[in-house]
Amino acid sequence: MNAHPALGLDLGTRTVTYTEQDAILYALAVGAPAAELDLVFERDLRVLPTYSLALGRWGMEELRRRGHFDGAQALHGAQTLRVLAPLPTSGGVEISAEVTAAWDKGGAALFEVTTRSAYFEAVSTVFAHHRGGWGGERGPASRRTPEGAPGLTRTFATSPDQPALYRLTGDPHLIHIDPEAARAIGAPRPILHGLCTLGFATREIADALGVRPHALAALQVRFSRMALPGAELTVRLWDEEDGGRPFSVSSSDGEVLSGGLISFGTEVAA
Repeated sequence: MNAHPALGLDLGTRTVTYTEQDAILYALAVGAPAAELDLVFERDLRVLPTYSLALGRWGMEELRRRGHFDGAQALHGAQTLRVLAPLPTSGGVEISAEVTAAWDKGGAALFEVTTRSAYFEAVSTVFAHHRGGWGGERGPASRRTPEGAPGLTRTFATSPDQPALYRLTGDPHLIHIDPEAARAIGAPRPILHGLCTLGFATREIADALGVRPHALAALQVRFSRMALPGAELTVRLWDEEDGGRPFSVSSSDGEVLSGGLISFGTEVAA
């Protein structure tokens, strides 16, 4: 089968810097309450592991900048994260990015951008409309949400202002702030960032399991549907399998995050 020219593309290495205030802003943007001082207070600060996904987002943007997809016609399709070490509370993190897969979906291309650092390894999947059809392989099937009843459910609310806050962590895409841009993709108003929803869900799952979110070890998930800010979202969590616990997140319209798998270490909540 034919390989896409982007496959194996080295997207470079960057040192991404941030302050303690940036890390706290991220925590607030994914719903951390002021009472959790280890997330929002410099004295006790532990950086949420999912902040690494915001730090490494430049890899997808670099692939777009090089002309392999149109940002207005592409979606963040899926995400994995493997935590290697705790992020420092501030400073610089050297991150490399590479295109590690390119799948041909016929009318679209699916690119996997892998970002690596001393602290994490992540794979971000970009679903690029109108970029398929080169004769490549379709790729593996996505992980599915279990059909049986979950062992645990938990509902949480997002703020109507959530996207305005989350975009300050490094994702300024117009569909999250500009009503006109949101309507252009069929949304009634600006939508939540998928990574914002994932950050929320990871915190809520950790709390439900009685562990601190810093204990996150790994996760994977598919972004299935847009979520509107201010919506109530429900996490469903199943018993452990395949080295993690399957999960999904749903709004009243259906699954927002599907086929999820998450695992934590042993850091117990205070």
